[in-house]
Amino acid sequence: MKESRTRIRKKNNLSPKNSFPSVIISNRGFTLIELLVSSTVMLILIVGTLALYVRSNKISVDQQQLSELQHDVRSSMFFIARDVRSSGVGLTLDIAGYFLEGKDGFGPAPESSDSVKVMGNFDKPLDLRISDYQGGGGGGAATVFLHDYELEHAPYICPDEYENKQVLIISTKSAGCFAVRFIPENSVHGCGEGAAHFNMQPGQSELNPPGGLLDTGCSADSYDDGIITFVQIKQYWLDTTGNPGDYPDLTLTVGEDGYLGIPNTLYLTTIAEDGSVMHMPLAQNIENLQFQYNMVDGSGNFLGFTEWDDSWTIDDRSRIRQVRIWVLGKTPDPFVSVSGDAPTNLHLYRRPAIANSPQATEDDKHRRFLLESTANIRNLSLNIYNTGTR
Repeated sequence: MKESRTRIRKKNNLSPKNSFPSVIISNRGFTLIELLVSSTVMLILIVGTLALYVRSNKISVDQQQLSELQHDVRSSMFFIARDVRSSGVGLTLDIAGYFLEGKDGFGPAPESSDSVKVMGNFDKPLDLRISDYQGGGGGGAATVFLHDYELEHAPYICPDEYENKQVLIISTKSAGCFAVRFIPENSVHGCGEGAAHFNMQPGQSELNPPGGLLDTGCSADSYDDGIITFVQIKQYWLDTTGNPGDYPDLTLTVGEDGYLGIPNTLYLTTIAEDGSVMHMPLAQNIENLQFQYNMVDGSGNFLGFTEWDDSWTIDDRSRIRQVRIWVLGKTPDPFVSVSGDAPTNLHLYRRPAIANSPQATEDDKHRRFLLESTANIRNLSLNIYNTGTR
């Protein structure tokens, strides 16, 4: 056994005192060239990774603002199309010419954005019969006495759901007699007592209804046995400048009644519960808003879409059946991931021509998003595609 171990040591060149092979230790390190090459490769990898991150971050920022823009435009189109489609809902067809009113070029150039105003009983159907209408001449205070048990038969809590509301008063015995009034707080009397009456404060709606329907000037006797119903007036318009003086049809003060004074903000102007006008900002980043209108002739044939014309009569307006709507959005900041020049035929980065609103002449790197829709005025167009009688 001892002899065998001796042979193994000799074969592996091991001494009896050390059973392991010797290790050679070298002091040689990396050369300068090797360090430079490795550092250069590492620097290239870091720069490439950083460039990829910066590029990805730019794309992410651009896509985020484009996504927000699309949401703003779609929300705007939803609200506008819904109310235009419902204009005149809950109201008699005798006043169809007062359901809707447009304004071509409501905003200043270069966009020349349009505006539309609609009226209807959008929230609560109501049909109360008037027994005796007193006062109200020239916009003065008025008192409306109702037939017995009119409020008891209505499905609303009295007086809470009648106060701080705009109402439309319609004559049933004198054609063309209408008035828009406001019922303030503590002005509904006689709930649950059979006979009831409303007191209406002096003055009419602070937001002029379509067609100027505040008061057609009929006598108080014209409204005896008439109808009183809730009514709402809504105006959609676009502030492209943030300057209240550019919209003289509205009394605007920055920071009051909801007006922000921020450019490219879409507003819904309506009547607040206290009877005053309020401006509700619906969406930002809206660059242009355009409308066109399609009438029918006496035979029910469409005449084609055209811009709003202030010379149209009430009868002309009553024959409007369709409204074409364009909502154009623009990103708040220029795209930072754009490289090179945008294709000239796509107009992704410049304002396009819409209706009679002109096209911009130069790209500005702001991305656009455009929606177009056509709304049929429902209560005037129910049979438009089958009988052609309405």
